[in-house]
Amino acid sequence: MKPSEMRDLSADELTDKETELKDQLFKLRFQHALGQLENTMRLNTIKKDLARIKTIQNEESGSAGSEERKKDK
Repeated sequence: MKPSEMRDLSADELTDKETELKDQLFKLRFQHALGQLENTMRLNTIKKDLARIKTIQNEESGSAGSEERKKDK
């Protein structure tokens, strides 16, 4: 999923997507450990998508926090 597509999602949708990706990563790790995983690059793409989602969530929460700090001043 592209970062621009992720930015269009709401906070709830991002959270749902994050849980879905964590579940996929868990299952892929088991397959990898058992030697059943054919496409090992899938692990890397899932990890990168998770990092993108967390970055977008941090940016959104950080921008809201900075606005509140500006109001306090």
